[in-house]
Amino acid sequence: MARYTGPTHKACRRAQTPLCQSKKCPVDKRPYPPGEHGRGRVRESDYLIQLREKQKLRYMYGVLERQFRNYYELANRQKGITGDNLLRILESRLDNVVYRAGLAATRPQARQLVNHGHFMVNGKKVDIPSYQVRANDVVTIRESSRNLLIVQHAVDTGDHPTPEWLIVNKDDRSITVIDVPNRAQIDTPIQEQLIVELYSK
Repeated sequence: MARYTGPTHKACRRAQTPLCQSKKCPVDKRPYPPGEHGRGRVRESDYLIQLREKQKLRYMYGVLERQFRNYYELANRQKGITGDNLLRILESRLDNVVYRAGLAATRPQARQLVNHGHFMVNGKKVDIPSYQVRANDVVTIRESSRNLLIVQHAVDTGDHPTPEWLIVNKDDRSITVIDVPNRAQIDTPIQEQLIVELYSK
C-alpha cells in the first residue's frame, strides 16, 4: 500500500491550506510556502496555481501521483464533466466514506482502519482503502471491532455533518450508500477545473 510519508505540515504550507486536519497546523502562523525562498515569491504563474490545486486534492485524499493520474483518466473517459467525475471517484473511496460517516476522525485514520480489515462491504471484508463503493452498498464494522476506542471517540467527538448521499446508523456502526454523490453534495474546497486544465496541456 503506497502512501505519502513525507513531512505533513510542509505539504500544508505548500498548499496554503490545513490539509492534515490537525488543530496544530502551522499554516496560520506561517502562511507562506516552505523553504528558503518561500517568503520571497511575489508572482504566481498559472501553472503554479493549477499544480497547487492538484497537489492539494491529492494530499487531501491521500493519493499518490500515479493513482491520481489513473483517476483523472478514468474520469475523462466517463460521460459528463471531467472535474465532477474526478471528485465523485475520490469521494466514493471506502476510506473517505468511513471518514464522511463520522466513524474516523480524519481520512488517514479511516485509511488505517480499513487497511487493518475492520470494515465489511455487503457482508464481505474489504481491506483496500481505494475500494469504490456503489449505490445501495452497505458498509459495516466487523463485530470484533465494534467497540474500538478510536471509533467510539470519533463518533462521540465528530462535528462534521453527515452528507446527504449516506445514511449512517452510529449505534450499529453501519453506513448505507444511497447514491454516488454529485458535485453539489461534495463540500471539498477545490477548483477542479484548474486540475482539468493542468492535465489537458
